[in-house]
Amino acid sequence: MKPEEMDKPLNGKTSSVRRPARERLLAAAEELFYQDGVQSVGIDRVIERAGVAKASLYGNFNGKDDLVRAYLDARFEARRAAIETKLALHEAPRDKMLAVFDAMTEPLAKPNYRGCAFLRATAEMPADATGREVCRDARRWTRELLSGLAKEAGASNPDVLAKQLVLLYDGAAASAQMDRDPAAAAEARAAAVLLIDAACAKRVESRA
Repeated sequence: MKPEEMDKPLNGKTSSVRRPARERLLAAAEELFYQDGVQSVGIDRVIERAGVAKASLYGNFNGKDDLVRAYLDARFEARRAAIETKLALHEAPRDKMLAVFDAMTEPLAKPNYRGCAFLRATAEMPADATGREVCRDARRWTRELLSGLAKEAGASNPDVLAKQLVLLYDGAAASAQMDRDPAAAAEARAAAVLLIDAACAKRVESRA
């Protein structure tokens, strides 16, 4: 019998349309790892929540470390898609940089928001965990995106501006989590306006 054929019905109910075991495991991991942390949630909890047999997990992932990496990969893709959706609404590089902060508004306002998944996972994972690579990739993508847009906008030092904006981005995520303040995204955006305009003004002044 194949692992997916041994899956148990979710919540004790049968369904004529069943998601593949891998999707159900990832959905369970997304919920549990983000809510309670990747370190404290064991494989058995994920399997129970997903409603699959243990064989299904090991038929789709090479253990917990691989599942955590897949969870973080899915998070990265979701964040990138959300940001790119906001970017597509604008033409000017300055507006695109600010759109990165606009993409934070909805997630930070959710009642179950528990901070940046990548920062939280990095704090929990052992040094050799493969998920750390995904966390680094996610941060690198955001920083390089902002640096490229800053260069297009005429910033005097695009890399420095990008690092400053990432600090604002991280700070908004932490504030929303610690203070339960969804307005942190808007406040970070307002601060970003000042940084961006100051950085671009210096370039203009140097050319004058």
